[in-house]
Amino acid sequence: MALIILRCVFLLFAGGVSTFIISSLSSDTPTAVPYLVFTGIMSLAAVVIITDIFLPRKRIDTLSAIYFGLLVGVLLTYVMWIAVAPLIDASFNERGLQLTIGMLLCYICTSLLLQTKDDFRFLIPYVEFVREVKGFKPLVLDTSVVIDGRIADLVGTGVFDNQLIMPRFALTELQAIADSGDKLRRTRGRRGLDVLNRMRADDSVDLVIFDRELPELAGQTVDLKLVLLAKHLDGKVVTGDFNLNKVAKIHNVPVINLNEISNALRPVFLPDETFRIKVIKAGEGPEQGIGYLDDGTMVVIEGARHRIGQDLDVRVTSTLQTNAGKMIFAKHETR
Repeated sequence: MALIILRCVFLLFAGGVSTFIISSLSSDTPTAVPYLVFTGIMSLAAVVIITDIFLPRKRIDTLSAIYFGLLVGVLLTYVMWIAVAPLIDASFNERGLQLTIGMLLCYICTSLLLQTKDDFRFLIPYVEFVREVKGFKPLVLDTSVVIDGRIADLVGTGVFDNQLIMPRFALTELQAIADSGDKLRRTRGRRGLDVLNRMRADDSVDLVIFDRELPELAGQTVDLKLVLLAKHLDGKVVTGDFNLNKVAKIHNVPVINLNEISNALRPVFLPDETFRIKVIKAGEGPEQGIGYLDDGTMVVIEGARHRIGQDLDVRVTSTLQTNAGKMIFAKHETR
């Protein structure tokens, strides 16, 4: 609605401009000229509006680069002309030289800002217009962590107040997984899309789809693109992928590994502590039984091989932390 009102006001303003120009014409002007002036200005206004309608996706960083490039070019032209004007001969075409200098400086400044708009973001007055970033560093999500789904629950608790960045190339990869001919991959991809939609529907979650194409990302793998994007945004990579974790550390990019968070939040059982657990299956040892805590932690129970299906009181003897998670070794407490 605001755009419709703006376009109507623009047309009215164009009509007023044409009327002003017509009223300033001399009385001996040919009769057709006023009509030509009115038609020309209104046609120009219509072309501008039609172009605006058919170009809905405008890059604010590109537009601001052009705007500030022209502004800086004009200011530099004015300053340079003040310095050069006393040296110019009076018979020389000063206006032509001034326009030439202005043309060159405007082009150079605009070209420079267009080529560096992704590198210099806070150069005054050249300021990139972006949404206010909540929290400290933005979190760049990869496809595995979205498919996993735990990120939505974790963000929903309010632990992370950071802006979440979902790159367009990662979203494209997720859509390809969702369209896969393999049923399992297709299910995983659709689950990831559902998790993204759930986070976007939550007003407390600041999720942004990053559309910009950075030159340094061209031709790189998806994992390396994620790392380079996080480095460019001074953010962190959120993943559950072990290999991506290693690549990010090589590039000195901070990583939040959901598996490490999950392991850190598991309950801690110290030696000689007791708890109750159900024996699920037999273990590898001759007298071992296997049980699982609610969080998935495996418990190896000595003396419980023949107690499968029973709830037993066990005493912790030791714990073992591995890359796959934590294991607890316990002994059945007989009464």
